Amino acid sequence: MIGYVTLGTNDLERAAKFYDAICAEFGVGRMMEFDTFIAWGKPGGGCGVAATKPHDGQPATVGNGVMAAFECDSPEMVDRVYKKAIELGAQDEGAAGPRFDGFYAGYFRDPDGNKLNAFCMTQG
Repeated sequence: MIGYVTLGTNDLERAAKFYDAICAEFGVGRMMEFDTFIAWGKPGGGCGVAATKPHDGQPATVGNGVMAAFECDSPEMVDRVYKKAIELGAQDEGAAGPRFDGFYAGYFRDPDGNKLNAFCMTQG
C-alpha cells in the first residue's frame, strides 16, 4: 500500500496554494511543513501528498509516465476536484468523465507539470 506521494516543485509557495485548495476538497490540510517540504493529509489516515524541492538541490522535473491519483467518493467529487484544479491553473489532461465501465476520472497537471487525476470507482 502507498503511504504517501511526493511531487517535486521548483516553487513551493505556488505548489502550496495549489495543494491547499485541492486537499481542502478532501477535507484535509497541511500536516507537516518545513522550508523545502509540505505534506497534506491526516495523521494516521490513509495516503497523503507532499510537495518538495528536490533534496539534491537540482531542479524538479516531471517523470514521464508518473501519475498520482486522488481517490474520490463519487463522480460529483471528481468533477469538483477537476474543476478546482483547472480554476487554479492546472493544465487539462482529460476532462472528468467515465473512462471505462466502473471508472470515472479527470486528469490534469499541477503548476509544476506533475500529472494527477481525481477518480472514483462506480457501479458499471
